[in-house]
Amino acid sequence: MRNRVIIGGQWGDEGKGKIVDALSRDVDWVLRYQGGANAGHTIHIGPDKHVLHLIPSGILHDGVRCLLGGGMVVDPWALRDEMIGLEERGFHIRDRLFVSAGAALLMPYHMRMDELREAKLGRHGIGTTGRGIGPAYLDKVQRTGLRMGDLLLPAERLERKVIEKILSANEVLSNTYQAEPMPARVLAEELVVLAQLLAPMIVDAHHLLAGVRAGRESALFEGAQGTMLDVDHGTFPYVTSSNTTVGGALTGTGLPPGALGDIQGIFKAYCTRVGNGPFPTELLGEPGDRLREAGGEFGATTGRARRCGWFDAVAARFSVEINGMNGVIITKLDVLDTAEVVPVAVAYELDGATVDLYPTLGEALPRCRPVYREFPGWVQPLNGCRSIGELPEAARRYLDFLQQVLGVPIVGVSVGRDRTQMIWTPDGVSG
Repeated sequence: MRNRVIIGGQWGDEGKGKIVDALSRDVDWVLRYQGGANAGHTIHIGPDKHVLHLIPSGILHDGVRCLLGGGMVVDPWALRDEMIGLEERGFHIRDRLFVSAGAALLMPYHMRMDELREAKLGRHGIGTTGRGIGPAYLDKVQRTGLRMGDLLLPAERLERKVIEKILSANEVLSNTYQAEPMPARVLAEELVVLAQLLAPMIVDAHHLLAGVRAGRESALFEGAQGTMLDVDHGTFPYVTSSNTTVGGALTGTGLPPGALGDIQGIFKAYCTRVGNGPFPTELLGEPGDRLREAGGEFGATTGRARRCGWFDAVAARFSVEINGMNGVIITKLDVLDTAEVVPVAVAYELDGATVDLYPTLGEALPRCRPVYREFPGWVQPLNGCRSIGELPEAARRYLDFLQQVLGVPIVGVSVGRDRTQMIWTPDGVSG
């Protein structure tokens, strides 16, 4: 099977977990390359619901090996709990799950700093998940943080190193936030115990992935969050702290560009966003509430209600271009089953002018107002469809327009929550 990179094309929560689960059964490796437990990838298998925050979605398939790459920030307490949860459900994962020694270690003081910073900013906050992602990445770029490889140190040396880091963090908590210190020795002792559990899976990822690099083994790269949250290319400062775009797959795994294969973006048939930041097609009031309820748009990680709006083709084209996508997958098309009219934003009104290019400079995006093209709804359920030909004509026309405006083929369409409710269209859709 050809390698693939799966990238969120919008503001995250596009349904990447389901798609990775569906595609990973035929690969040797599934590789997470950025982010941390702020991700919430949900997979429905029959009546069972699985939510994965750190572990790649391919873990649900026997024989598939999974790696938490060096571009991630890993909370070892959360990783332990996620492992236990999977094992209690009957999944055998210990010999298939690996963690790069270069991944940053996310500590409890990172979460505390995250919460305190958001509280201090008040309504001007970013709207983070509170999982400590930003502070952990800050320690990484400052070259002061711990890494997963540190868990391989002898117990006494590890404990001393952790206590030193916690005491340093306590100074920040006290001086910057006037907060209570973290219990350094208690946390260090807990981490020493966790190290015994996690040490067997901490690896030199460069050598582990030699088969992928040589083309002997196949890999699926699993992105977290979405393109519009990329720290360099997203709606800064309302972004995450990592590269969610295709470049993150390279730096987060250490694999070369030739190993990437197909680059495929996941887009909802509408848009959602969690937290603060510009969102041109956002629906306020009752229309937004209806779409939220229809799509079950509440965060898998935080439970927060997601902001909802219509499909933004201007932002989506930008996402396709910046990632070099050669295919897209549309998810949650079935959520629009009851809509009598389905609008798509094809341009923006910006300072009296109509623009169809995504504005990346300054603070232009908050001033943009969507220019819509409306499509008739299909007003009938899609969850039983398994081919493009089975979809109602109105749904096919909607997909055909999205394919035209994005400029790349739609290679798959999700029409329900379950892993089986998919339509695969490797050659694209036609109206």
